[in-house]
Amino acid sequence: MSDKIILTAENIYKSYQTTKSVKLDVLKSVSISVPENKISVIVGASGAGKSTLLHILGGLDRPDNGTVLFNDKNIYDLSDDKLARFRNENIGFVFQFHHLLPEFTALENVSIPQMISGKTFDAAKKYSMQLLEAVGLSDRINHKPAELSGGEQQRVAVARALSNDPSIILADEPTGNLDTANSDILSKIIVDLKEKFQKTFVIVTHNFDLAKVADSTFEMKDGVIINRD
Repeated sequence: MSDKIILTAENIYKSYQTTKSVKLDVLKSVSISVPENKISVIVGASGAGKSTLLHILGGLDRPDNGTVLFNDKNIYDLSDDKLARFRNENIGFVFQFHHLLPEFTALENVSIPQMISGKTFDAAKKYSMQLLEAVGLSDRINHKPAELSGGEQQRVAVARALSNDPSIILADEPTGNLDTANSDILSKIIVDLKEKFQKTFVIVTHNFDLAKVADSTFEMKDGVIINRD
């Protein structure tokens, strides 16, 4: 029995006008299928188009041409307001820089997205504690970002990405600022989270060690996918 496909990009093109006369083609007819409850990793050198593709998969940047189907519905048929609602309800994001709010504790940083979505503080706090425990930070919940190591800050960011129970977590170079030891810890945590919460991960990285945890791997070069494994 084949894995259910939750997200599909078909013939994605994206270019940027760098000057009046020069257009940079970033993605050239890229197609990718993401299986549900699996870890898919997109690898390649800087400038290959990986982050642009991830942003398009997550509804952050519209393609010039092509479709992105989430459960067989094209997300780019949605208006900007409905697309924003789709992102909030279905996609969790983790970036290379954690973007935590410095004045709030780890527990509060993970709770805030839930409260914005309508949860009470008590309900948000309860779930946030579960998430922080899952990323190995149950003893650091009352620490602010400045009191956490870089690896711990990124783990808080991963917990925050899960806070609204999204269908898919998109991670852009999540180990890019981490040393080898913390990269290995985060890789193991992602595998554990996939199993514990039955989540789909799509991870962009140039770290081939991180790619080892993948159920499927897509290699990009010069705006096209050159290898699938």
